[in-house]
Amino acid sequence: MPTLTDAPAAAAPAAPAAPADAPAVAPRALAASAAAIAARASAARVIDSPIGRILLLGDGAHVTLLEIEGLHGFRTAVPTPELGYDSVLDAAAMQLAEYFHNGRRSFTVPVLLQGTAFQQQIWQQLREIPWGETRTYGELGIASGRPTAGRAVGGAVGANPVPLLVPCHRVLAGDRRITGYSAGVGVTTKAQLLDLERIAHR
Repeated sequence: MPTLTDAPAAAAPAAPAAPADAPAVAPRALAASAAAIAARASAARVIDSPIGRILLLGDGAHVTLLEIEGLHGFRTAVPTPELGYDSVLDAAAMQLAEYFHNGRRSFTVPVLLQGTAFQQQIWQQLREIPWGETRTYGELGIASGRPTAGRAVGGAVGANPVPLLVPCHRVLAGDRRITGYSAGVGVTTKAQLLDLERIAHR
């Protein structure tokens, strides 16, 4: 399981009353967050995978961003040439290859997640979902003590800066529908990951 380093957290957002199955955070907000992380990165890698190219950014001690390429490329500008040697990113690349091809079920590389206290709480819950299992948005909300905060839960799940390493793809609607995915090409990418882990979905 990735090691989580907590950054200073802002106050959690107010909990809106909303259905438990909520869409992810807006792409524009994701792009702005990724750009801020990229500006602080000291290392980068682009690797190939069965779900498309994956961009990894790091600070020398942690993976700070994992982005799965979408239909129009990466949202984050890829450094050219790729930034220098980084043993953490090399380990992440190796573990991702093992996940896709050799049955790896957990990741041990350290990650740095920066967000609000509520986001940190949701991301910690994501890290605790085992390979091949799922949680619903409603269950995450109940576990966080905010059972009516559907949109806030969906936004926190969608704002996860290191998908796969922190497995937000394992969150489904209460009836096992895929209601959205902010990485890669969206629902198609999420379905591929669920199929890889033999998770039933609609």
